[in-house]
Amino acid sequence: MRVTFLGTGSAMPTGERFQTGILVQDDGRTLLVDCGSGVLHRLQQSGVGYENVSTVLLTHHHLDHISDLMPLVKARWLAGEEHLEIVGPQGTKGLVDDLLSVHDYLEGRIDLRIREVHEGEFSVAGFDVAAYETRHSVPCLAYRFDDRFTFSGDSEAFGGLANFAEESAILAHDCSFPDDVDVSNHPTPETLGKALSGRDIGRVYLTHCYPHTDGRHEEMLESIGAHYDGDVRFAEDLTTVSIE
Repeated sequence: MRVTFLGTGSAMPTGERFQTGILVQDDGRTLLVDCGSGVLHRLQQSGVGYENVSTVLLTHHHLDHISDLMPLVKARWLAGEEHLEIVGPQGTKGLVDDLLSVHDYLEGRIDLRIREVHEGEFSVAGFDVAAYETRHSVPCLAYRFDDRFTFSGDSEAFGGLANFAEESAILAHDCSFPDDVDVSNHPTPETLGKALSGRDIGRVYLTHCYPHTDGRHEEMLESIGAHYDGDVRFAEDLTTVSIE
């Protein structure tokens, strides 16, 4: 399995970090998880390209996770691709219908297949996926793929989500702000370190980074390390991780 971080930023993107998007590939299977601003460009830079992404799995419907969704539809239509499957939590069909009502010239250009999923297990793009509801300001799902890679989506850090990621080879976890920022719906390093304490996870990648984290990576890692002794790193755009 290969995991490529296309966008590791947030609703306030930097020049180095675009908004959220993660590419999951394994044995001919390709899945795009979230599709924030800049993800379409990162797909091209990754060498995969939008022509090879026929399924998108959304964690939730905030703009920084969906804003390149209609551009992806248009790019696939113009490239001669015939379909796109969009999978996500409750309300995904209404979201896509509303987007198409604004961009009505895209209606019917390709075969759009919309599917809504809930907490539990299902299959998408050939992957066996488990979903777990996170703690965010809107309904949001964390996903675990083939029991090897877990993505937290947007969420506070809490024990239930840490348990969901237990024994993953790779966990990509929201860590949006340093400790001195008063925030809800996202974790700070201290709260994440406490939640992960004692968990068996191969490696943790921190993502969904706001500009507030710039220049403060070392102190954030130290704050996590005060409670969790595992391998923790910051994800960067276009970083690819292989999972055996």
